[in-house]
Amino acid sequence: MKHTKVTLEPLAKNDREQFILDNQWAFKHGALMKFGERDDHIDGAGEIISRKTIEQCMDDPQNETYRIVLDGKKVGGVILKVDQETQHNHLEIFFVSPQEHSKGIGYGAWQAIEALHPETRVWETCTPYFEKRNIHFYVNKCGFQIDQFWCEYFQPEHEMPAEDSEGPDEMFRFIKVMKQ
Repeated sequence: MKHTKVTLEPLAKNDREQFILDNQWAFKHGALMKFGERDDHIDGAGEIISRKTIEQCMDDPQNETYRIVLDGKKVGGVILKVDQETQHNHLEIFFVSPQEHSKGIGYGAWQAIEALHPETRVWETCTPYFEKRNIHFYVNKCGFQIDQFWCEYFQPEHEMPAEDSEGPDEMFRFIKVMKQ
């Protein structure tokens, strides 16, 4: 397993737009690789993850937004929802630029996230069913377990608001128990 040393730098205000574009490209890249240009997961604006969803995550006062940096170069990003009371934290958004894949950056970033919040009892995240690369990463590299599969036969306890067109359909939910 590669142990690439990356840093997490708080998102600078002047980097907000590029963070959104980089995030959208990283998610879209995976879908295009799997389904091609005729992907029905891409919304009307041509994106897998909408600007609205990213901005809502970035603007939530409980969330922390970071750039993943390697040797001074921005190579990805992460948004964390940190609950100081329950210590049940969420990896809201996590991406590595597609041209930087397979260099150990994601795992290095995950190690930095765990070091940033050692008080965490449980981490939770989710990813679409078709993102085999992500599923492998969370389960085989980072030690998460698949907790639920959201699909037409099962819906999560806390459904997404009706106006959120991205919804939780056909997603794996992962958890990683850090402490009991």
